[in-house]
Amino acid sequence: MKAFTGKHNNYRITIEEVSVKEDRELQTMQFEIEDRENMFAIVEKIKQDSGLDEQSAARLGVSIRLLGPLMMQDRKHPLFVNFMPHFRDFMQNLKKTLKGQ
Repeated sequence: MKAFTGKHNNYRITIEEVSVKEDRELQTMQFEIEDRENMFAIVEKIKQDSGLDEQSAARLGVSIRLLGPLMMQDRKHPLFVNFMPHFRDFMQNLKKTLKGQ
């Protein structure tokens, strides 16, 4: 388990499978992250100002806070290098959209 610095917000992310088609047990995944941003405030802002439905806004807010810092941390990794400019453009557009409301 990761040691948190206490300088940021700490979150536990849990993903639970709610149905399966085969005869097997439902799966659960859990991990913890530290983030400088308040994920709940970001999700609320997206819910209010993006025009997305509540569930889509929550998914977007959580996903950008999971992916963005990871890409910044490893921005030269081959998985991220080509996507980084597109993600930057997307984030600039999102911020402009949220401020424009």
